[in-house]
Amino acid sequence: MTPLGWFGIVRLGLVQMALGAIVVLTTSTMNRVMVVELALPAIVPGVLVALHHVVQLLRPRFGHGSDVGGRRTPWIIGGMVVLALGGIAAALATAWMATDRVAGTLLGAAAFIAIGVGAGSTGTSLLVLLAKRVAADKRAAAATIVWVMMIAGFILTSAIAGRFLDPFTTTRLVVVTTCVALIALIVSILAVRGVEGAGEGAAEAAPARGSFRRAASEVWADPEARRFTIFVFVSMLAYSAQDLILEPFAGLVFGYTPGESTRLSGVQNSGVLVGMVLVGIIGTLRRRAGDVSMRSWTVAGCIASAVALSGLVLGGLVGPGWPLRPTVLALGVANGAFAVSAIGSMMALAGTTRDGREGMRMGLWGAAQAIAFAAGGVFGTAAVDLARQAFDAPVFAYTTVFALEALLFLVAARLGARVSDASGVRGLEPAQQHFRHVAKVAE
Repeated sequence: MTPLGWFGIVRLGLVQMALGAIVVLTTSTMNRVMVVELALPAIVPGVLVALHHVVQLLRPRFGHGSDVGGRRTPWIIGGMVVLALGGIAAALATAWMATDRVAGTLLGAAAFIAIGVGAGSTGTSLLVLLAKRVAADKRAAAATIVWVMMIAGFILTSAIAGRFLDPFTTTRLVVVTTCVALIALIVSILAVRGVEGAGEGAAEAAPARGSFRRAASEVWADPEARRFTIFVFVSMLAYSAQDLILEPFAGLVFGYTPGESTRLSGVQNSGVLVGMVLVGIIGTLRRRAGDVSMRSWTVAGCIASAVALSGLVLGGLVGPGWPLRPTVLALGVANGAFAVSAIGSMMALAGTTRDGREGMRMGLWGAAQAIAFAAGGVFGTAAVDLARQAFDAPVFAYTTVFALEALLFLVAARLGARVSDASGVRGLEPAQQHFRHVAKVAE
């Protein structure tokens, strides 16, 4: 199978960009509208977003299906169709909540389930296609390109949608979301067309034949895959709790409007973009043992994220005088370095296997991420609601959650260092010493 060139990598990045454009509206903007404009408890969008993560527990099944069939393109396009429909339905549900909260919430539940199915199918098969078709010396750059394009989708959607949403109405929300979803679907279909040849994958599908249960047990029996799964869960638990509370935090504590808080999300994603580019450039220039280099960046990104979250804690205590945008930008840079390096390691681990279970492995790690995101979303929003009821102090509620996230990131840094030491890589003693040093700092 011919490795993908830079143009092919960019084409697949367009799919990730389109996926992110839909998801950012449902998890950020609609979440804020439910909490601030509709005055719903934060647990409502928290549970809805958690539903879309819980459904992604099906990622191993999606991955196994693409392993058996030997082709990833049908799973990518089919997933984008479901994701686009789910995004439009979520906007309609949010608008309906303004007049009928029960009916709107029920429709929202169905919409977010569809969003989870679509994102899970598309995301899993896209990563497997990248892992199998990108040469080892390009994986760091490929991970950066694809995720930078996804963040670019976040930024463009946040900036453009933020301007069209003001002055805010629920009708504007539905129209903007529908336009974004349709454009994203068309771009994805055009981008993936022809990247995977019609006959590719048939021979590779043979080793993957068999029951889903057997495939899952074989992958879980691999110690390296199991260790990495645990790290993904803990790190993504730390990463996810902030998603549903940052915009409401900006609105309630700093007085941001819906458009301003949506643009604040764009500031964070700009920082993520910078962090990802930084890791991609350095990882590619080093060229040796990209997997190890990516893991060292993962640990450093976890520690930096903890520091940035501590800045949000201080910002909540200081109030409107605190430089919120620079703090959110710093958090984005740290998150970007962590995220893209973790994806680079994931691609390396999946791409080097020869047992025909690449989709299952990627699905397993995606499922661990989904569980973490579901738990993180519910934890963050529920903790805010409970703290506000107990202390009647929104500031204390949000800063408490940010502080707990910082602690989780430090735990993730420690776990990341241990996973790297146990990765089975040989002849890299200097890198292993570096991991041990970073682990001591995390402690």
